[in-house]
Amino acid sequence: MRIIFMGTPDFAVASLQALLEAGENVVAVVTVADKPAGRGQKIQESAVKKFAVSNNIPVLQPVKLKDEHFLAALKSFNADLQVVVAFRMLPEVVWNMPPKGTINLHASLLPQYRGAAPINHAIINGEKESGVTTFLLQHQIDTGNILFKETVSIAATDTAGDLHDKLMAVGAQLLIKTVGAIKNGKHQEIPQEEIINNVELKHAPKIFKEDCKIIWDKPLQEVYNLIRGLSPYPTAFTDFQGKILKIFKCTPLKDTTNEQPGSFISDGKHYLRFAAKGGYIDVTEVQLEGKRRMSVEEFLRGVRI
Repeated sequence: MRIIFMGTPDFAVASLQALLEAGENVVAVVTVADKPAGRGQKIQESAVKKFAVSNNIPVLQPVKLKDEHFLAALKSFNADLQVVVAFRMLPEVVWNMPPKGTINLHASLLPQYRGAAPINHAIINGEKESGVTTFLLQHQIDTGNILFKETVSIAATDTAGDLHDKLMAVGAQLLIKTVGAIKNGKHQEIPQEEIINNVELKHAPKIFKEDCKIIWDKPLQEVYNLIRGLSPYPTAFTDFQGKILKIFKCTPLKDTTNEQPGSFISDGKHYLRFAAKGGYIDVTEVQLEGKRRMSVEEFLRGVRI
């Protein structure tokens, strides 16, 4: 079975690597176009492109997915199936091209957490479990018929980064299972409408900078969930002595404090704690605007409280 793989970040690389190791015939890869990034504006290649090139897989990098030259090139590979992992929304002319359709690996238990940031929102909402789902693409995003699911538990201290790594590994294996089932004609399709019924759906829209600012007068656990749900990226932040302070790691400390939410206490050497409703957020890893990421002890050595 001839497969075209579409993806961009490290999360997708794990699935592409698993396909190759399982002996699947990946004939081409589609990924984002190279673009300048960072202070030096050096041209950056996606993680998927680097992996594909190192494994001698042809790479297509369209700027527009409806471009005639791209569509002709895509069609020339005569793919039986397309696999999408952490890519962009596809037009019908692309996802409807191969005879066996296009499958997507999504980092949630669909129909819950449809959208661009399912990992972040699951942690922010304090979920105890998440998972991965493979489904067939159709018109509306993340609404296609479900093929397979795998559940993953979320520890009380897991960050978005921790859950990302768990789902990346489990998702790669679920994708192998899905591709094998399609190849052997042993898969069932479950319309998401059959699952929804009276269930309240939670969504996972894209996260913007304004969503990352910590509101300290919220309950302690909510603040803690926001911080770990945005770590390591895009990262929760607060104002600190006129500058932006990003918080990567912290511990919630329950306390009947009467401190003003957002105010902080510190010994100037070992700890920095921000007051929230019902206790303190004891920060352990931070990054001050214009500085690098560091431990709170190192941070306190360089600032005047």
